[in-house]
Amino acid sequence: MIPLFLARFGVRCLIALLYRVRVRGAENVPAQGGALLVSNHVSLMDGLLVGWAARHRHVRFLIWRPYYEHWAFRGLLRALRTIPVDAGGPRAMTAAMQSARRELEAGHVVCIFAEGSITRTGNLLPFKRGMEKIIDGLDVPVIPVHLDRMWGSIFSFAGGRFFGKRPRGWPYLVTASFGAPLPAPVTAWAARQGVQELGSDAAQLTRETGATLPARFIRVARRNWGQFAMADSTGRELTYGRALTAAVLLAGYIRQRAGSETMIGLLLPATVGGALANLGVSLAGKVPVNLNFTGGKEAMAYAAAQCEIRTVITSKVFLAKAKLDAPEGADYLEDILASMNKSAKLRGLLKARLMPAALLKPKGGPDSLATVIFSSGSTGVPKGVMISHFNLATNIDAVLQIYSLDQRDRIIGVLPLFHSFGFMATVWLPLFAGAGVVYHPNPSDAKTIGELVHKYKGTFLLSTPTFCGTYMRKCTREQFASLRFVVVGAEKLREPVREEFEEIFGIDLLQGYGMTEMSPVVAVNTPDYRVGKEIQIGTKHGTVGLPIPGVAVRIVDPETSEPLPPGQEGMLLVKGPNKMLGYLKQPERTAQVFQDGWYVTGDIAKIDEDGFLAITDRLSRFSKVGGEMVPHLLVEDMIGKICQDSSGNAGPCAVTGLPDERKGERLAVLYTAPNITPEELWRRLSETDLPKLWLPKLENIHQVDELPLLGTGKLDLRGVRTRALELANATSEPRQ
Repeated sequence: MIPLFLARFGVRCLIALLYRVRVRGAENVPAQGGALLVSNHVSLMDGLLVGWAARHRHVRFLIWRPYYEHWAFRGLLRALRTIPVDAGGPRAMTAAMQSARRELEAGHVVCIFAEGSITRTGNLLPFKRGMEKIIDGLDVPVIPVHLDRMWGSIFSFAGGRFFGKRPRGWPYLVTASFGAPLPAPVTAWAARQGVQELGSDAAQLTRETGATLPARFIRVARRNWGQFAMADSTGRELTYGRALTAAVLLAGYIRQRAGSETMIGLLLPATVGGALANLGVSLAGKVPVNLNFTGGKEAMAYAAAQCEIRTVITSKVFLAKAKLDAPEGADYLEDILASMNKSAKLRGLLKARLMPAALLKPKGGPDSLATVIFSSGSTGVPKGVMISHFNLATNIDAVLQIYSLDQRDRIIGVLPLFHSFGFMATVWLPLFAGAGVVYHPNPSDAKTIGELVHKYKGTFLLSTPTFCGTYMRKCTREQFASLRFVVVGAEKLREPVREEFEEIFGIDLLQGYGMTEMSPVVAVNTPDYRVGKEIQIGTKHGTVGLPIPGVAVRIVDPETSEPLPPGQEGMLLVKGPNKMLGYLKQPERTAQVFQDGWYVTGDIAKIDEDGFLAITDRLSRFSKVGGEMVPHLLVEDMIGKICQDSSGNAGPCAVTGLPDERKGERLAVLYTAPNITPEELWRRLSETDLPKLWLPKLENIHQVDELPLLGTGKLDLRGVRTRALELANATSEPRQ
């Protein structure tokens, strides 16, 4: 028999040797009396770590009996007074729960890993309800516990195995967080929510000196120097070494050209050149701002003015193809590259390969500004979303945790670089993973995309349901045979589309959800883990998946902000280390969207008992048509101008979004002006400068006597949508 004090001393020595543990909230564990700790379960060492972190109390753990009986651990686990759990059915489980109850009644601290097993998906799993039976009728505090950064350690399932991995660091840094006791009665769902929120808070502590995007790129590029890095549909291909060399050369040019300028405009498509320009600007210590060339000249001019941009890197070939005028301060990528002679290229190569990384990377820390991405909101006025290096790096690391991409993967980059997902997932994510990326600037060009996936053996496709519809018509199963993941977002994934895609290509569409303000991923479905009897669900159709590691979500009453239980619809709040710095030069607007550290999304959603998130409605005044944001108010303003009579009166009008099988959503208009017919209104709208995507179809324009109003006199947005749906269903044939 090993004495308890000797067993605890041995554990402490082992933990001190392998880990550097940062403990938060240890005072929440009571100094005396019973308490139930409920923790996430990421590795084989979790029990020892929690026990070490709760230093002033000995913790008794529930542990799977095969481990408890194993000859190598039996003596230690019995000395630590762990509680064995059998997987032999309800009777065996009941015996373990009764043992745990007796320990609590005796005034001891007990810890349960309520997920039931170590996560194989990298996500926080649903909590089993056995913990509810343990505490039923007992007056003991229930304390959520979270272990952060354990995924990737040699005892986690990262990489698809528990052992055989190299340690990422030694000693390995871990954060153990103990939350405040949960209010009674405590459910498994409430405990999981508490653990998730602790994880979000702990993720804020992962800042590391020098952990900027360029620093990570330099480290990965040198490690994978001769490996494939990027290519595009023009046939240009680069290794990591050549990509880093080109970025170093561009960075030198930009530093000379831009001088003291902080932000550099980029007017480039999703190509190797566009990616290199972003890398070069970042390596130069500047902030790349990718301008949205689909939003029109005014939107680009507004963004450039807000960011005080004087230099814009673009391409003559691109401007000609896109039929765009050269912007003020244009500097052409073709001319920049042509100006570099052989000696300059040699110096760039030597710097990229040999210069100490500390000298090669620009100054600035993880909280410095990485980019500004412009996103239109409910008012239609573009908002410059400021995103830090830390925001992007943590979002990328979380995505890599649940998708496990590496050097063997090829990401197909078809999203524009001015799109937050395109910027994060096709410029920086592959560079963090050491993976390759293949660009094509036209996401609707199914023929070319199918050929690129087939040629480069693409494994990860990022797109929208609308674009996937075109792939189903023009791509073959053979072309998509190499794909491991197809992730879609920006609009609702409808079940018929998902089913047809799976039938044609044999791969499930995984729906995700995010917004620019969250850098951008919040939640996403992942493939299920199914090996033998071990099943861990990563996908639920009809939802946008589980929140990614480090991100917490909460559903609250829109009026009172009180948290709501699972299954009930309410306002969605999110928080995490990927939460934006704020809106550029708009502090009041920034304050409006933050609530006690949470970002108020404006979306109506619900969370089920297992933690899967479903978006059910949208309060924000915009629609996503074909993946693009269309502001309702700007369209309403134009309708108001058209409907004005001789006295300048137009009557109220409202724009809303309706479901659309092809584009996700379509615009519908209700207006009250008696002096103009729907046909005339549609004709005059078509003659305005509004983008074609913003124009409602004639059959979706309805003249009504009055608009639905709330008791306060405000426009009833839900009532408008309901009325528009009724009118759409009543229209048997579209007007010609």
